[in-house]
Amino acid sequence: MHINHDPDAPAAPQIAFDDFLKVDIRIGTIVDAQEFPEARNPAFRLLIDFGPAIGLRKSSARITENYRLEDLLGMQVAAVVNFPPRQIGPMVSEVLTLGFPAEDGSVVLFTPTKTVPNGGRLF
Repeated sequence: MHINHDPDAPAAPQIAFDDFLKVDIRIGTIVDAQEFPEARNPAFRLLIDFGPAIGLRKSSARITENYRLEDLLGMQVAAVVNFPPRQIGPMVSEVLTLGFPAEDGSVVLFTPTKTVPNGGRLF
């Protein structure tokens, strides 16, 4: 499945609300961020705390153009927590950290405007 990142693309076909509920999007806080030189595209390795029910999860994120490692620590981000793990180079990415394309195509993280409890589910 190809996702069209063009902001002028039409909306995707309608889905049932129950299909949306199958995608578990949670908020978590980045507790560690490292360079990821082994990745095919420039990326960071993130360790995200999703609270006691889900715990710590790893993610590879192609966000090097808009973020510095030191700015990521403590940032809350949204991620899909119920996709199967995905092998990215030598690491297993356990969640899909969510973002939107900037005008230049780089990724801007999807983050709340106020601090919310880790593990909260998007609705």
